[in-house]
Amino acid sequence: MNGEGRHELRTDTTAAARRSRVVFGLLAALLVGVLGVAIVTQVRDTGSGDSLDSARPADLLVLLDNLNQREAALREEVSSLEATLATLQRSGGGSEAALAEAKARLAALSIQVGAAPATGPGVELTVTDPNNGVGSEVLLDLIQELRAAGAEAIEVGGAGSEPIRIGVNSWVTGQAGRIQLDGTALAAPYEVVAIGDPPTLAAALNIPGGVVDTVARSGGRVSVDQSQQVTIAALRETKPRQYSRPGN
Repeated sequence: MNGEGRHELRTDTTAAARRSRVVFGLLAALLVGVLGVAIVTQVRDTGSGDSLDSARPADLLVLLDNLNQREAALREEVSSLEATLATLQRSGGGSEAALAEAKARLAALSIQVGAAPATGPGVELTVTDPNNGVGSEVLLDLIQELRAAGAEAIEVGGAGSEPIRIGVNSWVTGQAGRIQLDGTALAAPYEVVAIGDPPTLAAALNIPGGVVDTVARSGGRVSVDQSQQVTIAALRETKPRQYSRPGN
């Protein structure tokens, strides 16, 4: 009887250790992925005159500030996740509360980097562009305004194309009528879904001189529908690591 009891205890401990190793591996891989991506949403030059070289100093300062804020937010997330890992390691993986916290953080960070689908309250946008007046800079402004207003997940699609999940290394380029998002051509009307507080997201787009006004001046229109339940199913492709490895 005692032998059998000890055998069951060793089996439980082994299973707990195996679960801990799996969680450690997933968290470490996600940390490397977050640190390995470019912490920037960038407009790439296509010879259309919208390169960073020709940008105004004021625009460059705004871009730099956005990048610094984004980097700070991601590094805060990573630091928090590292602290959770340290707690798990000190406890030997036996703390169910710590494991639950780590899994919750893993799920939240997976949504942030676009590796998991998301659902929740948010807004659904349709951007029409009958005069081909909406360029890549307008779409970039739309994404940035949603992010600044607290959007936790965003996907963007065009007519006849699958939606694209916005990530920390997403980029937009092209002249009006020939926009590309992450290398994929998009055609109007553009469909955008964002998860966050619906009134806050809608208000951010409707500020004077904002995206709604910009599109209207070009002859287009932005319709904003607030909802308590929107779904973002598009995922970002996870690229294999080329140089980075988990540290000690």
